[in-house]
Amino acid sequence: MKMETLVTFVKKHYPEDAEEILTYLPKQTIDPQKIRAIMINEVAASSPMEDFYSLEDKPEYLQTTLAIFEQADASIQTMDDILDLGIYITNTVKMPKGSTAISNETIDYFLPILKTELELFPNLEVVMLMGEVARKAFNKIAKAATKKNALPSGSTYKLRHSEWYYQNLRILPAYILTGKNLKIEKSKSRMSAEEIRKMLRIIRDCK
Repeated sequence: MKMETLVTFVKKHYPEDAEEILTYLPKQTIDPQKIRAIMINEVAASSPMEDFYSLEDKPEYLQTTLAIFEQADASIQTMDDILDLGIYITNTVKMPKGSTAISNETIDYFLPILKTELELFPNLEVVMLMGEVARKAFNKIAKAATKKNALPSGSTYKLRHSEWYYQNLRILPAYILTGKNLKIEKSKSRMSAEEIRKMLRIIRDCK
């Protein structure tokens, strides 16, 4: 499957929201064969200009992400650098949230897009779940396929000390990549950086 498949899927299954959803999808050229890891964040930025794949200078989502990668001792400056490492980043909820909490109904609405994204990458080795919403979404996909959750209930702090797998994929629980709270909750940024180090090691070992 190619990235064009994702665009076609969105246009077909989300006719009312397709135009907005598509503004958040990557503008960069992506070779699905080269992607080894996918990082699943919580929700799209308030504007496409502030999201991961924005071509604007220093979009908010990318800046917080680069800061965590820097803590993981990864020398990157752009989204292209992240893609070159074999890492694809996406949001569980493909449009900005309308309220503070994200409901199960909202997760379910966007879940088919996330499932389609996961199927794009034949050489995927690692899935990093950045936050509770991402974990819920991935567990829904896993349970539909295997009748079991990929990750059990429990705090991210405790779960990250064990090795988790879904089918042949290594699952890494972490915290969200984005948000102003990252500057306050520095321990969460540090723990996410540690998970990114694990992800980078797995990617290197698979080459």
